[in-house]
Amino acid sequence: MLLALDAGNTQTVAGLYDGAEPVEHWRTTTVRTHTADELALELRGRSLADVTGVCLASGVPALTVEYAAVARDRLRCPAVIVGPGVETGVGMRVDSPDEVGPDRIANTAAAFARYGGPCVVVDFGTAINFDAVSAVGEFAGGAIAPGVQVATDALRDRAARLAKVELRAPEHAIGTNTDTNMQSGAIFGFAGLVDGLVRRFRAELGGAAVTVATGGMAALVAPHCETVDHVEPLLTLEGLHLIWERNQARA
Repeated sequence: MLLALDAGNTQTVAGLYDGAEPVEHWRTTTVRTHTADELALELRGRSLADVTGVCLASGVPALTVEYAAVARDRLRCPAVIVGPGVETGVGMRVDSPDEVGPDRIANTAAAFARYGGPCVVVDFGTAINFDAVSAVGEFAGGAIAPGVQVATDALRDRAARLAKVELRAPEHAIGTNTDTNMQSGAIFGFAGLVDGLVRRFRAELGGAAVTVATGGMAALVAPHCETVDHVEPLLTLEGLHLIWERNQARA
């Protein structure tokens, strides 16, 4: 059984794979200072007795080391950590391949395997990552925008008269009070940002690229986007599963 882990700046998504489909998945808050012992305690209670491998995409370097220690010392199984030297099956058509986040590589692998290319992945996390996937499955570059929660928190912190609001879509784009004004800007405003960038990506990719949304905020914003074709909450984990399989085949 494979334990796939996507350790992001705000949340960590994990899934257990027995074959091609996840048998269990969960999402927790990322704590960047956690040690291997604390991560092992966090995993306690999950069905890990049959885990024979770990595949990790980590955007937090300190946690990369600690998760590797969990695999080695607690689970006693091999770990594939997505990065240089790992067989991902994803060609890199960018200036500095080593700078590309491992979650973006996993998303590219999964999106191309599922939908072919060209395609676009929009990952709604701490930041919103836009990943352009070429017709032959290469990571062709992308864009990074502030995440919905990050932008809303920053606005509240810098504007004395604005308070924290629940992030949800209001009934109308034209808000009639402060809360609905902020909700409209957050949800409909970011939906417009997504649509604008995706249309530009499609023009530059030279085709009607399928667009896939993933990430913790996808379910909130994607339904209001005109350009999003599919929402796949577990896309990154699916990519990690593919990368694991490719490395086992190479071994």
